Amino acid sequence: MAFASSGDTAAKQESFVELADGVYALTAEGDPNVGAVEAEDFLVCFEARATPVAARRWLDRLRERTSKPVRYLVLSHYHAVRVLGASAFGAQEVITHSATAELIEERGEADWLSEYGRMPRLFEEPDSIPGLTRPTLTFTDRLTIPLGGDRGELVLAHCGRGHTSGDLVAWLPRQRVLFAGDLVEAQAALYTGDAHHDEWATTTLDAVAAFGAEALVGGRGDVARGRDAVGAAIAQTRHFLDGLRSAVAGVHGAGGSVAEAFRAAHARLEPEYGRWPIFEHCLPFDVQRYWDELDGVDTPRVWTAERDRQVWAELRGE
Repeated sequence: MAFASSGDTAAKQESFVELADGVYALTAEGDPNVGAVEAEDFLVCFEARATPVAARRWLDRLRERTSKPVRYLVLSHYHAVRVLGASAFGAQEVITHSATAELIEERGEADWLSEYGRMPRLFEEPDSIPGLTRPTLTFTDRLTIPLGGDRGELVLAHCGRGHTSGDLVAWLPRQRVLFAGDLVEAQAALYTGDAHHDEWATTTLDAVAAFGAEALVGGRGDVARGRDAVGAAIAQTRHFLDGLRSAVAGVHGAGGSVAEAFRAAHARLEPEYGRWPIFEHCLPFDVQRYWDELDGVDTPRVWTAERDRQVWAELRGE
């Protein structure tokens, strides 16, 4: 089997979706989703893609609807495929959670090289990346952006540790639309290599559900429309986490090896999730991170291109 997603070279079909007046998303068959919200005289964009070239393709689609300038670029977390295209937006402010800013300084360079090795197709013209993306504005709990006119407001919120320690969501109370980043996936497997699994599966997802969204854009997969579909996406995310946690904890508690835990997790999850995007890619890294958590490692270990290959080979027996 090809390493991670290095063998995934086929272009994905992109779908432009309007969720409400001036509220947009672009999905791409399991590739990372992006979004945007029109204010009265500016735009707020959510996520940046892996390179400026990839980001400009999204912006070209957006410019078919509006010529308003991008005042705010909101990044849900620090992973390279979400942030390194930021320079294309020309945003006045780049917003992240304060923990994300710290993670960028601590491990941004290593993550860049790691993710490029895992998912090279997403890095269109990597030489166009000017360097690490650093925020100009951070917060710890909530930040509200007034949109002007009768458009209401956009609330940026930290729901707790989950996919990373610094995930944020973007909530439109008037339109009942939630951009959840990688805290929720809609029929796409979860990457949890930098996660805090126990909090994510419980209090953090409880906080996400408490918004009562009627439309949800997850990190990957189709837009969930309607309360039932939103609830199903959150439930699926929790179910994946619960299955992973149970399988790995069972082997860990019995004194087994992390490779045995990988096999147990694969047997538990593959029948339901094996055909979903990036399942085989993610699972070795997911298992290794939760194993570390069970060993008492609270802060995720830094992934490097070298460590990626080592864990992949050890857990898959290759």
